[in-house]
Amino acid sequence: MKKAIWLFSFIFLFSFGLVGCMAGGDTDTSSEGESSDSKSKSGDLEEKIVVYSPHGKDILSEFEKQFEAEYDVDMEFLDMGSQEILDRVRSEKNNTQVDVWWGAPQVMFDEAKSEDLLMEYKPTYADALDDMYHDEDWFWTGTSQTPEVILYNNKEISEEEAPKDWDDLLDPKWEDEIIIRYPLASGTMRTIYSAMIYRTYKETQDPQQGYEWLQKLDENTKEYSANPEIMYNQIAKGVGTVSVWNMPDTVMLAEEKGYPFSYVIPESGTPILTEGIAIVKDAPHPEAAKAFYEFVNTKEAAKLLAEKFYRIPTRDDVEGLPAWIEETEIKPMEIDWKVFQEKSPEWMKHWDQQIKSSDKDKS
Repeated sequence: MKKAIWLFSFIFLFSFGLVGCMAGGDTDTSSEGESSDSKSKSGDLEEKIVVYSPHGKDILSEFEKQFEAEYDVDMEFLDMGSQEILDRVRSEKNNTQVDVWWGAPQVMFDEAKSEDLLMEYKPTYADALDDMYHDEDWFWTGTSQTPEVILYNNKEISEEEAPKDWDDLLDPKWEDEIIIRYPLASGTMRTIYSAMIYRTYKETQDPQQGYEWLQKLDENTKEYSANPEIMYNQIAKGVGTVSVWNMPDTVMLAEEKGYPFSYVIPESGTPILTEGIAIVKDAPHPEAAKAFYEFVNTKEAAKLLAEKFYRIPTRDDVEGLPAWIEETEIKPMEIDWKVFQEKSPEWMKHWDQQIKSSDKDKS
């Protein structure tokens, strides 16, 4: 009888202790903060994630290594151009193969949204984004911003002599001094040329004044380079002394490759491309996709991308950024990106067929 009482007491105490441990475990997990909470969620993630991105192997390999270490999820990426990604996502609509599309101008994400290719997702860092850096319905958010600038060779031209605004490029003194990356092959140049047309189009609904502006720029242009490297080299050698390009690449080329490049942010304002990220509709691994979406947009990730890869964050709460970002004031040009999406192909076709001097094309 005593043995039976002892056995009953043991079982009761053991059961009570087990319940207490389980309750205590829940309490401990919730008190460890956001980091522990995110790690506990990693157990609910799928085993892999597929990412399409134009960011290049350096960035993608860096984040593959970090994400896999943090979440124990196998990351597979496909590195290709933004237009190729959009075309591929379209072709896979009825058999989705990708989870996250990381990197492309916002106009492409808007196009994908209009075709019902993206999944709505409002991230935890939403409050750190200005309205211009996310879709109004949260089908994409901006990860980095790319201002366009006037680039010049600082060994040939002083800071005082350099053009200060877009219209300065039309001054006859810059004739045969301007080297332009062939616009039809470049998202950066398409944006700049479309912005020059849009400046008057937004009031007149007529592109003619913009076409006349591009005609005058063509007259001052020495050549249209077939790829960016040719353009960089021609400016660096002094074959031409001025170009228009994006700010992050200009800084990177000067700091890492020693090109004699400086830049001017146009006084009247400049178009700013927003690079975005989105989860693809019917993603095979939706929970891993959300985790990756958040992971590559933490403050730490934004700072890494700025310091190592010259990306300007869209988040407004990232501190300790490089001086070239923190000390630069950028005046955004007011742009209706939906108009760009609709009209840019027509405008660029007109430029190519009616304005461009074909003898200035250089391979």
